[in-house]
Amino acid sequence: MTETSGKSVGARQDADTRENTVPSRRRFIATAAVAGAAAVAAPAVHAQAPIKLKFQSTWPNKDIFHEFAGDFVKRVNSMTGGRVELDLLPAGAVVPAFQMLDAVSAGILDGGHGVAAYWYGKNKAFSLFGTAPAFGWDADELLGWIRYGGGQELYDDLVQNTLKLNVVGMLTGPMPTQPLGWFKAEITSIDQMKGMKYRTVGLGADLFKELGAAVTIVPGGEIVPAIDRGLLEGAEFNNPSSDLVLGFPDVAKVYMIQSYHQALECFEVLFNKTKYDGLPKDVQEIIKAAADATSSTMMWKAQDRYSKDLAAIRARGVKVLPTPKPVLEAQLKAWDVVIANLSADPVFKKVVDSQKAWAKRIVGFRLEYEPDSKMAYDHFFPTA
Repeated sequence: MTETSGKSVGARQDADTRENTVPSRRRFIATAAVAGAAAVAAPAVHAQAPIKLKFQSTWPNKDIFHEFAGDFVKRVNSMTGGRVELDLLPAGAVVPAFQMLDAVSAGILDGGHGVAAYWYGKNKAFSLFGTAPAFGWDADELLGWIRYGGGQELYDDLVQNTLKLNVVGMLTGPMPTQPLGWFKAEITSIDQMKGMKYRTVGLGADLFKELGAAVTIVPGGEIVPAIDRGLLEGAEFNNPSSDLVLGFPDVAKVYMIQSYHQALECFEVLFNKTKYDGLPKDVQEIIKAAADATSSTMMWKAQDRYSKDLAAIRARGVKVLPTPKPVLEAQLKAWDVVIANLSADPVFKKVVDSQKAWAKRIVGFRLEYEPDSKMAYDHFFPTA
């Protein structure tokens, strides 16, 4: 091979390289140009509009219960990153408080916040998920039954199969024992309540009827005006914070605390089932998680606010008195009668028997396992 031929070979290789490179660059430029043109031509992509849900509470706007409903709404809206927007409305904004369940089932409302005791008129077993019998358990133990004792399954069966309601319900937010209530004079004997025009809800109504009271069931926002007009002679709502803001100290000066008529209760979050089933699965899980999360924050907030507001009630010149033991004993005996009578309904009996079995085991464990909290409290705060 001569030197000349060697140069010719090298020249051909350089030419081949240039020939392969140039088209490659041309193809890249052409491809980029097409992509750029497509990007310019394509319409702008917008974020998906949030799912807006109309959500009404059964509480007046100023009540701490409506605030608790607001905490749930904020948690859902935040946890979904704006994909869902619950629009919270107070009682009466769309329907009256006692019509909220039917409105959610019909799709007039997408959801709501209330208590199962308010649907007492649908089936008295409904009230067992709110105003359960005083088996010695507390509201946390009631929610334990809901989660791990078969309570949710019994609730779902009652709501969707027995009552044919198009709703999904979640029990949340434990409530402490409710007071006997507000009166013009101190209650020293159960005989004083015979014939008394008295307000309560749920199974508490059956209990006080058994004790001889003339029970009237009205929503929370209507109680104080009814007392003021003489339509009620005694009433309970729920807690010191609600009682204070609703104006009970303006119409009565005796506040009897401790009672077995509603020794425990919890809130209920409702959604229209069709609407709920249509939500993305992760959003459904977020809603459940938000109900559990606000269950805890509500309980902690209540510890702070209820104790402060009980002191504020005393400062308003109200006599805060414990319910006498004979009255409490009379309530427990009345519970025996109420449970026996209502257990003629197999649906009621199935639920209450499940609750009783849970309470016997769980409360029995607590009483055996934990020391007396009053003994410790009296030791460290002897003058309290």
